[in-house]
Amino acid sequence: MTELKRRVLHKVQKPARYTGGEFREIKKNLDDVRVRVAFCFPDTYEIGMSNLGMRILYGVMNQMDGVWCERVFTPWGDMQQQMREHDLPLWALESQDPVKDFDMLAFTVGYEMSYSNILNMLRLSGIPLRASERRGLKNIVFAGGVCMYNPEPLAEFFDFFSLGEGEEITPEIISLYDRAKAENWEKEQFLLEVSKIPGIYVPSFYRHEYHDDGTLSAIVPLHGAPTKVTKRIVEDLDNAYWPTDTIIPSTEIVHDRANLEVFRGCIRGCRFCQAGFTYRPVRKKSPEVLYRQAVETLENSGINEITLSSLSTSDYRGLRELTDQMIPYCEQNRVNLSVPSLRADNFSRELMEKLQTVRKSGLTFAPEAGTQRLRDVINKNLTEDEILSTCANAFSGGWNNVKLYFMLGLPTETDEDVLGIADLVYKVIKTWKECASNKKRGLRVHVATAFFVPKPHTPFQWEKQIEPEEYLRRCKLLKSHFYSKSIEYNYHEPDLSRLEAVFARGDRRLAPVIEYASEQGAMLDGWDEYFRYDLWLDALKACGIDPEFYTTRGYSEDELLPWDTIDVGVTKKFLLRERKRAYEACVTPDCRHGCAGCGANCLLKEVQCDA
Repeated sequence: MTELKRRVLHKVQKPARYTGGEFREIKKNLDDVRVRVAFCFPDTYEIGMSNLGMRILYGVMNQMDGVWCERVFTPWGDMQQQMREHDLPLWALESQDPVKDFDMLAFTVGYEMSYSNILNMLRLSGIPLRASERRGLKNIVFAGGVCMYNPEPLAEFFDFFSLGEGEEITPEIISLYDRAKAENWEKEQFLLEVSKIPGIYVPSFYRHEYHDDGTLSAIVPLHGAPTKVTKRIVEDLDNAYWPTDTIIPSTEIVHDRANLEVFRGCIRGCRFCQAGFTYRPVRKKSPEVLYRQAVETLENSGINEITLSSLSTSDYRGLRELTDQMIPYCEQNRVNLSVPSLRADNFSRELMEKLQTVRKSGLTFAPEAGTQRLRDVINKNLTEDEILSTCANAFSGGWNNVKLYFMLGLPTETDEDVLGIADLVYKVIKTWKECASNKKRGLRVHVATAFFVPKPHTPFQWEKQIEPEEYLRRCKLLKSHFYSKSIEYNYHEPDLSRLEAVFARGDRRLAPVIEYASEQGAMLDGWDEYFRYDLWLDALKACGIDPEFYTTRGYSEDELLPWDTIDVGVTKKFLLRERKRAYEACVTPDCRHGCAGCGANCLLKEVQCDA
């Protein structure tokens, strides 16, 4: 580390974000390295080091011969200021070398409001923002992550996108680059060859054309690019790479614990949930493999807390067998075992009693809607009786805190549905009064509402987002019906969710907006300390973009969508059928009660699907 860096670190918060040197970080001899990859996470160190996907792919890339993958995170605002004042380029943690010295920059993008961070990281690195301005093989910039299922707002900035799960496709990409570098390919030749890897989308190989009304008229493949690019999945999770000897952060991170992924995908089919559709099909790990990975992770790290993670952990069929193995080990070694992502329709008091023998922590459930009709619209597959019986079960077991999450602005929502949230909350309070075994501490019900954002590749991808003013009216209506001192109510401000909707369903015409906003100071938009809605509104206006085109307009079912080139396995035919069923308030049973024909099983080699 240079003397200048050392001096700068004295002037910023949490300097450990930038120093590296953590236990088990991977360092390599540059003489043995042919390809250097800067693995960029467009948010702070604390967020990035809590990201399971980043830990997995860091290990996958560093297992490759001749490849060195190093971590890069978005600096906090104070460090960005110091870097600009002292002309310090963004650096990677392991070597402390400038990012511009690397062959490839790999971004993982999981949140639309991190887009300005991506451009700021490139700008701080001294690397041209637009792919067309970067010549040669140096500084190839690509990205993956759930946001890249609609990559179009970022299409001008990335050379290509890696779609789906990265354990297998990432080594294929880097191996091809290794060959291209050795044989002195031109960048254009590399892009042509990388586009032939299944799951790779090269945006410059597609021309987007528009009608006079601003809607897409055509997406034209160029240079032999495929009409559809299908995401990649890992079929055999038991034998897939898992980081049991991962880096131990030297400063506090958001999720300061070990994570154990029990399965991928979701059986439920909630119609608003992008992850529930884009992570399909469901693939699980065996309890034996999970137990071995848990023990190895804990013994290698010294961490005293481990979480079983998935989109809906209580749907894992091997959960009882796994916890029966893990609980004795955790008790013996004083390790806390937690199981989040529980559903009210299969909550196990017996399991929670085992997990929380000393202290009853709060319970968290997400009914999402207050009335049964609206829960059926969104296909939540959850009844009021299941919610209340679960609460009764928990309260009688000594629990006194419950968090309930809802959305406002869901399709077909009325004021009756909004007030249904209040009605349900009071029924929960009544249930506690009738069933609680420990009333001395009193009851706390934490209620939170979020602003519905229609997301690509869901049955609600065509829906309108309600006006921010209407969302706030519904929030106030709900709040006016909360009288009990046991209730704590919080709601998300609409500004961020409106912009999230713009970028979630946006197209290539948003690139100048993102570039303009970042030039004017937009950064760390996911943080209240830095988010400036007025700045983004100015950027939209300066670039001649009406945000309502992507939000309150809604999309017609026969409209060509910006993300139609991307195939996540779930067919548009199925999504349209699910949208129709939503407007009929008709529930589609979960995958275990019979295949609904979404099409995702076609991604598995041994399964044939006629969806």
